[in-house]
Amino acid sequence: MNRRTTRRTITSIGTANTGASNTGGGVAQALRTIGVLGLLATVLPINLVITTVAWATTIAGVASPTVTPASRRRTVLITGGKMTKSLAIARAMHLAGHRVVLCEAAKYRWTGHQFSRAVDVFCTTPDPSAPGYAHALRDIVLAEGVDVVIPVSSPASSIPEAAARVVLDEVCEVIHGDISTVRMLDDKDEFTATARALGLSVPDSCRITDPHGVETFDFPPGRTYILKRIAYNPVGRMDLTPLRRETPAENAAFARSLGITADDPWILQEFITGREYCTHGTVRAGRLQVYACCESSAFQINYEMVDKPAIRTWVERFLAATDLTGQASFDFIESADGTPYAIECNPRTHSAITMFYDHPDLAAAYVDNRSGTIEPTLTSRPTYWLYHEIWRLLTEPDRRARISTIMRGTDAIFTRWDPLPFLMVHHLQIPSLLVANLRGRRRWSRIDFNIGKLVEPGGD
Repeated sequence: MNRRTTRRTITSIGTANTGASNTGGGVAQALRTIGVLGLLATVLPINLVITTVAWATTIAGVASPTVTPASRRRTVLITGGKMTKSLAIARAMHLAGHRVVLCEAAKYRWTGHQFSRAVDVFCTTPDPSAPGYAHALRDIVLAEGVDVVIPVSSPASSIPEAAARVVLDEVCEVIHGDISTVRMLDDKDEFTATARALGLSVPDSCRITDPHGVETFDFPPGRTYILKRIAYNPVGRMDLTPLRRETPAENAAFARSLGITADDPWILQEFITGREYCTHGTVRAGRLQVYACCESSAFQINYEMVDKPAIRTWVERFLAATDLTGQASFDFIESADGTPYAIECNPRTHSAITMFYDHPDLAAAYVDNRSGTIEPTLTSRPTYWLYHEIWRLLTEPDRRARISTIMRGTDAIFTRWDPLPFLMVHHLQIPSLLVANLRGRRRWSRIDFNIGKLVEPGGD
């Protein structure tokens, strides 16, 4: 099972974006960054031992994975190489006998996932927003003989990767929606209107292109609304400031603070009280191939399958009407009476895909037409990210819950047969980003080990 990993860099077209140039935070921000680098260095010896032991058991055959070769071996290009979900798909493809090419923007060239046993070739590309991105992908496809492209998109790359289909469809299959469908799904207002037209349950909402629109909105008595930016908002997306009929001055002041314009619209959406859920769907011609549903939260870092038939029915009805081939992840609020209200759709892979780590048919569900839908296996354990759980163990009062999560679940990155990504994500990928931000004096608010990035203003 040893495979040679080749690293290639596509540099002929476009220039990689190295991140936002925002400065700020001063000495305190620098000390915080240095402190985190110090903590990561402190635990490095422990992780070296864990990785070495895991690697040794694999070499000895104790932890070797089961490989179930597909009837037809393909070369699969997976984008978004910095993210755990790209690693999850790469491993599934590898275990099905496919050849895996992984790529990521040059900013994340030190992604730890390139060291996975599942990755045969790693390439860097221009930033997805660069004019040459689509042709860079096409260059990789032609150079590596790629049969199928699976975009594992970030919020900033889902539309560029849909646009790339114009040149990619000529040379390979692409598991991603076309530009018009992805734009509709990605636009919270257009998505809501489409679902409403299909008779599906969504919250009341209104597109806001000027702060004055909030001032003149006729808030129904007794109902609460929130403002959500239609474009991706990595820092402010968890701001759920309540807006009500009874607070017109506060509503207007808050709206004026957001910079709402016709070019940067927001959606005023009714706040439904209830339990949050998220779903992942891999789709072919509107037919659900892969499905997962989990309880959700604003900053989601734990995944465990739950059975919610009404939510699955909603998803299936919507997707059948779109005829989508690609991936779609929905966020829901289930009200007290059990009605699921879809609050937005992300036309990309959900991190809940990590729950399929032991499913033998995940690769086939992506690259082959299937008659049924797969869900996580009954033996699948809930997934988490260990460094997130350790931080919560140290900073949150309910330590028993955190210990239970660690004991019941499994780390989404670490596996004994492929241990290097766990070591390299935490001790190369994240430190390299911290050092770059330190040198550029850029602000960041938190580390997202799941997505493999620093959450920062203007980030992806």
